[in-house]
Amino acid sequence: MRSPAPSLQHIQAVVIGASAGGVEALLKLLPALPRGLAAAVFVVLHLPRESRSLLVEIFGPVCQLPVREALDKDRIAPGTIYFAPPDYHLLLDTGPQLALSVDEPVNFSRPSIDVLFETAADLYQERLMGVILTGSNDDGTAGLAAVRRGGGITVVQNPGTAVMSEMPAAALRGGPADYVLDLDEMADLLKTLNCGVQA
Repeated sequence: MRSPAPSLQHIQAVVIGASAGGVEALLKLLPALPRGLAAAVFVVLHLPRESRSLLVEIFGPVCQLPVREALDKDRIAPGTIYFAPPDYHLLLDTGPQLALSVDEPVNFSRPSIDVLFETAADLYQERLMGVILTGSNDDGTAGLAAVRRGGGITVVQNPGTAVMSEMPAAALRGGPADYVLDLDEMADLLKTLNCGVQA
């Protein structure tokens, strides 16, 4: 664990990556995000490429923030949760705005956690929080390292509490995290993020 951890009060974006067991983990975390949050939240969850996503229908009714499926060239709105659509990489671009890509899968995944995290790290640098949750591959390891290099805050689910431990364990092998937490602790951390007008 790095010491001291960067401040939570200047975070303008949160990126979250999850795979197997991710819906259940996100149902613990996303409803904890407070109304009035200054940060935008971006989620990559590995889903079958050929299936329509039901994530907005699942999470919209239980979250305090608006929930949307990401659309290409949409301007990023503070205090909004964006899900990557199936079979598209989600990137963050200057504007700030969303971008979708059908480039080749990364770590056998499209959407890729690494692609989201790396583009977010370029855009937000020390104003970014990256979160790696349960999953069964190492997608997100390089992305979380990019968040770390950019000066952002890194958060990893305690592998011992994950449905599938490989993804958080791989992220920790890639370098230290500011926080290694179980889901309840992570939800408490998210509740402390800055609310109010985005700087």
